Amino acid sequence: MRVPPADAAAAPGERVAAVVVAYRPDAARLRALLEALAPQVDTLYLVDNSEDEEARKRIAAAAAVAQAHPRPPLTTIPMGGNRGIAAAQNRGIEAARTAGHAYVLLSDDDSLATPGMVARLREALQAARAAGRRVAAAGPLVGDTRDDAAVLVFGDTWLGPRRIAGVARAPAPVEAAFLVASGCLIRADALASVGVMREDLFIDHVDLEWGLRARREGWQLLAVPAARLEHRLGDRVLRLPFSGRPFHVHAPARNYYLVRNTLLLLRSGLLPPGWRLGYLLWLGKYALFNLAFVAPRGQRLAAILRGARDGLAGRGGPQPTIIRR
Repeated sequence: MRVPPADAAAAPGERVAAVVVAYRPDAARLRALLEALAPQVDTLYLVDNSEDEEARKRIAAAAAVAQAHPRPPLTTIPMGGNRGIAAAQNRGIEAARTAGHAYVLLSDDDSLATPGMVARLREALQAARAAGRRVAAAGPLVGDTRDDAAVLVFGDTWLGPRRIAGVARAPAPVEAAFLVASGCLIRADALASVGVMREDLFIDHVDLEWGLRARREGWQLLAVPAARLEHRLGDRVLRLPFSGRPFHVHAPARNYYLVRNTLLLLRSGLLPPGWRLGYLLWLGKYALFNLAFVAPRGQRLAAILRGARDGLAGRGGPQPTIIRR
């Protein structure tokens, strides 16, 4: 791994640890991610959340390349199987906080940080703190190279989070309803105040739920237009002839989690009334879209029904029956 010149060294008390969660990574993309993060952070934690030997080998190979360079130090954290994105993030967060890092950067294995992203996020948090603002986290503009739609930055509306139009042209950071976890830089003291990620959600809406708790505690969240991240949302992008908007399609297993976790959020008391209505409407549209347009419809129907059953019953954790990803 070729490590480019590092960003300006972090001042004491301003160190950044990156927590990269790997599940079934593309080997080349994971190496590119670690290479992109290396000059931007002080420590790398690579959390191995894989459940098969082939994925573990790819993760170990990427770690070995990164560990061949002395800076930044990289530590691999084995989870011993897929424990869910929230649990994997929490293990990395725990390691970063124990080591005394002031900031934790979260990243999925299919993301790619652009040069200078972390420095711009940290500068936004420092400026907010100097201005007396209580900002828990800052996130980049998240875009999918397979999708020419707007970047994934969401503002607060009475019906729930909606993409912010024109945010890419904003001259300064803007307040967000929540931040996509990948690329999000979180203050360690905010984690101490708000708590860590909710592990029973397993995957999906974990970042939304944490953002809602942070805002309930009086913290703000910022999107930083000067910072950019490439991120793959979903397994593929589907374009329908009657709609100009691309749709991100997940495997049937994710249908289960998205339906269940939306219902768990509706039960949580974190959503204001308008958001509750908005997510109920979204849930109906989400189910209808997947059943009407995305094969295999039988598996998706089973996943959606199981998710609805468990969400209404308040059951979290990994799905009780296997639905292939």
